[in-house]
Amino acid sequence: MAHISYSEMKDWAFCAFYHKLTRIDKVQGFKGNAFTAFGTAVHSICERKLLKKRATEETFVQEFEKCLEKLDDDVQIDQKLVDDMRHQGQLIVPEIEGALSDYFEDFEVVAVELPLYEPIDGEIDYKFKGYIDAVVKTPDGKYHVFDWKTTSWGWDAKRRGDAITTYQLTLYKHFLSKKMEIDPKSIETHFALLKRTAKNNRVEFFRVTSGPRKTENALNMLNKALYNIKNKRYIKNRLSCNKCNFRHTEYCP
Repeated sequence: MAHISYSEMKDWAFCAFYHKLTRIDKVQGFKGNAFTAFGTAVHSICERKLLKKRATEETFVQEFEKCLEKLDDDVQIDQKLVDDMRHQGQLIVPEIEGALSDYFEDFEVVAVELPLYEPIDGEIDYKFKGYIDAVVKTPDGKYHVFDWKTTSWGWDAKRRGDAITTYQLTLYKHFLSKKMEIDPKSIETHFALLKRTAKNNRVEFFRVTSGPRKTENALNMLNKALYNIKNKRYIKNRLSCNKCNFRHTEYCP
């Protein structure tokens, strides 16, 4: 069965025509770079730390090098930036376990990289697909869904409250509750920021509210995206042109 993910919905919200190019026509708009390599490497270390597996600063360096090697040959690498990232990642690693303990105190790991492939109410052609970075449970019976996000120095209030950004966790919460038959009131959602250039507090957790109204809004956007995708409505969002990799190319002159 066909599926839609949060990232695909996000692409559609950015621009329906961009979604067509990348998701339907399979035109590669972004190949990855040093920043994505850094994010993947740090994410791997966070997962290991959460599972109480050995992960040192040297482990990060090794993972980072592997991720850099996987980049396409034509991706330009700024060696000074890479050297800085190598150092910055090593500063993040020792703070991960402490940040987890300080934020959640006592907890048990329920799942990491938990796959979702769930029915969407009222939809017969598509399922929702996703992977939850981590689910932990605290002694009060609450389940906590969180997603690791690498960033430079952090997120401002606008980014923390951005609807599209937070819909990721809202949708994960909704479909997790369906998958595991958990009362949504027993699930809380959080982002975990891994701040590359911060001088302190390099790992920061913060809670994101995902109540019934927000869930309704997120599902409405998901269904709106599906309706337009299925009906092949590829209207260009001119407000996104300045941020688009396809601007002034053969694909979008």
